[in-house]
Amino acid sequence: MLRRLTNEVIWCRRSPVEAPTEFYQGQWPEPHRGRTRAILKAHPEIRPLLGRKNPWTFVIILLAVGSQVWVAGAVSQQSFAVVLLAAYLFGAFATHTLFVCIHEAAHHLIFRGVKPNLIAALVANLPSLVPTALSFRHFHLKHHAFQGVEDLDADLPSRWEARLIGSGFIGKSFWLLLFPIFQALRTSRTRSVQAFDFWARLNIAVQALFIGAVYLTLGPTALLYLLASFWFSVGLHPLGARWIQEHYLVLDHEQETYSYYGPLNFINLNVGYHNEHHDFPSVPWNLLPEVKRLAPEYYDTLLCHNSLTTLFFRFLFEQEISLFSRIVRLRPKDAARWLKPGLHLPEEDILVEDGLGTRIG
Repeated sequence: MLRRLTNEVIWCRRSPVEAPTEFYQGQWPEPHRGRTRAILKAHPEIRPLLGRKNPWTFVIILLAVGSQVWVAGAVSQQSFAVVLLAAYLFGAFATHTLFVCIHEAAHHLIFRGVKPNLIAALVANLPSLVPTALSFRHFHLKHHAFQGVEDLDADLPSRWEARLIGSGFIGKSFWLLLFPIFQALRTSRTRSVQAFDFWARLNIAVQALFIGAVYLTLGPTALLYLLASFWFSVGLHPLGARWIQEHYLVLDHEQETYSYYGPLNFINLNVGYHNEHHDFPSVPWNLLPEVKRLAPEYYDTLLCHNSLTTLFFRFLFEQEISLFSRIVRLRPKDAARWLKPGLHLPEEDILVEDGLGTRIG
């Protein structure tokens, strides 16, 4: 059952043509911890996948960074239109892949040890110009631990943001166009997440040096290409539908997380396997399809997306979908332990509590 936050009326489903004007209030815990426990019990063969590392991801980082710098130099003498076209058709995909690599580093899935993963994130962040990689990890891991909790989950839109954007085409286009700005503004809502540490400051310094080097060697047009690539990769582009795919209630008003099983997973390192990732965040990107294969009864029964382009246009044109198409919940009773210093995940506590292992480093 789902309850509107503004009153005590209980809702099971909304009419498919009604534009939501408030978040849904979940009357149950987030779905992933329980499913993780159930899957591990039913399929112990998944356990060896936990905590695996994939250092080949760093090779992908180097190739993507190198390709972005090369293309930036190649278009540095081209017209504004050519630069934007190159950014939209190529740069956005390379930058989004690098963002997925930053995500892998946040979960410590590239190398053993924390520092090598943080360094990998620093490198992957370079072509994006905006220093987000090292602060992102703090907000993202809290998203896993507190999915749907408004003051801790920066993945949730803010209420003022949802009201401002509304459910019309123009508002939602504006939201996608300026998505990086809206995402940054959400962090003020999650004040208990301490994200500005030494590594975040180092991230800023490294990005400043990189921007200066590109400007001096390749010129301002190259910087424009890199910035446009970043902007398109997370905004008004079919890739921007990923933010809708993951947790927006587009296909159902009760299923909270959705996977995408389309061709862009090849380019974007299986980032579409979102249910599998939330259930097992310590499994690297290359093994997420194996999780689905080993536990088909848990994943084949869930609704999923097969086209980000279709979802992109559905979000823009269907007025029954708005930023309020999300489930929110109150803080769990055990919230205090997740706010302690450290970056462990709920999955790890499940392993410890059930006697199945120790913390995953």
